Amino acid sequence: MKGEVFVVSAPSGAGKTTILKRVLKELNNVAFSVSHTTRPPRVGEVDGVDYHFVSKGEFQKLIEKGAFLEWAKVHSDLYGTSRSAVENALAQGIDVILDVDVQGARSIRSSYNGGVYVFIAPPSMEELKRRLEGRGTETEESLALRLENARRELEAMDEYDFIIVNDELDLAVSYMKAIIMSNRCCKKRVLHQIKKFL
Repeated sequence: MKGEVFVVSAPSGAGKTTILKRVLKELNNVAFSVSHTTRPPRVGEVDGVDYHFVSKGEFQKLIEKGAFLEWAKVHSDLYGTSRSAVENALAQGIDVILDVDVQGARSIRSSYNGGVYVFIAPPSMEELKRRLEGRGTETEESLALRLENARRELEAMDEYDFIIVNDELDLAVSYMKAIIMSNRCCKKRVLHQIKKFL
């Protein structure tokens, strides 16, 4: 069975990374597509695990080679999804989670036939602000920018197949797992197996 692409977006601070790490730990046959980025690593991030950290020059060369399924500029940095890494995993029957912003999701939708689109939302703007402040990594200016971007991203929720409100982490993780598991029973993924023995 060929794998499926799960395109997951959320405003910064909505808890997407935490949810996806739990899902990857708790579900078999799911892989995370490690994006390329030009932004510097945050404390605790590991190159090749969290992101492939590259220079803007290296990123530009990859764009010219057509190496990205999608790429976008976010908060003055560049992010991209490796086309070959995703296609190789899908061919092995592995479901692939793509962690992209709204712009990236739109780009994938226009160039890729298929995929399941999931948006993770905070329970409120006040809670989102509290979470971002709790990181201790945001300046007043960057916090204001992230909150403004979050408002714009939340307006795009209706472009997604599923919306998970991350009010309670365990429940949000369960919802994400349920979306992936139910898709594995989807007719388009299973029917060809049944037809083989009919």
